[in-house]
Amino acid sequence: MSPRTRPVADESADGGSATIATVERAADVLLLFAEAPGPDLGVTEIADALGLSKAAVHRVLASLRGRDLVAFDEHSRRYSLGVAVMRLGLAYLDRIDVRAAARPHLEELSARTDETATLSVLLGEHTRIYVDQVTPDREVIMAVTLGEPYPLHAGASSRAFLAFLPEEDVNAYLERGTLDALTRSTVVDADALREDLAIVRAQGWAQSSGERMDGAASVAAPVLGYDGLPVAVVSVCGPAERFARTLDECREALLETTTTLSRRFGWTG
Repeated sequence: MSPRTRPVADESADGGSATIATVERAADVLLLFAEAPGPDLGVTEIADALGLSKAAVHRVLASLRGRDLVAFDEHSRRYSLGVAVMRLGLAYLDRIDVRAAARPHLEELSARTDETATLSVLLGEHTRIYVDQVTPDREVIMAVTLGEPYPLHAGASSRAFLAFLPEEDVNAYLERGTLDALTRSTVVDADALREDLAIVRAQGWAQSSGERMDGAASVAAPVLGYDGLPVAVVSVCGPAERFARTLDECREALLETTTTLSRRFGWTG
């Protein structure tokens, strides 16, 4: 960790300035824990990183500890984030509307690629649905049906979900029975799907051509939450023949979008 360069208000300041300085120090200490390579920090580490005296750090930590924002280990004499921080984080995530959060990014993605940008969410354990789309201003476009359920093995958006679910959920899905084909190109062999899902996990995105709908092609990637599980999936789709010529550009724009949204939902990987 490199020392913070932002100046901290003078410890001798009184009145309102002193209150502001105290709040700033407390915020800096909490953010330092978030940036630390390990789960805990000692007083000396915090003091050195923030340019504070050990006495000032002790005062801040005592205040944070009293509100369960940090926890103290009596054996190691080190501090870690407390349960109140988790409650704050979960409260923040609960208040994010994924559709509202993604909408401006879908608009930008569609404008940048000149293709349709979509947003999907899970519906139960075996299906997902489109909940939003932005289409380009051109004569021939691909449009999706909002609210219609699709299985998790057919198409790029579906596999972008399935690939990032826990292994036990993936196994349960693939072993639950016959996998239906939506088109002649839908992959319905469980072993072939496992191989494809491993590739999707490794590269971070999925692509398909004619698997969900004849003549359509797409590239999709997950929006990951703080726990690494998919909150939603964003895709770029278009007519297969045209899409093949711009796949690389669409994928690059897509991954920039999903990376930004994943950070919004707490993913730091």
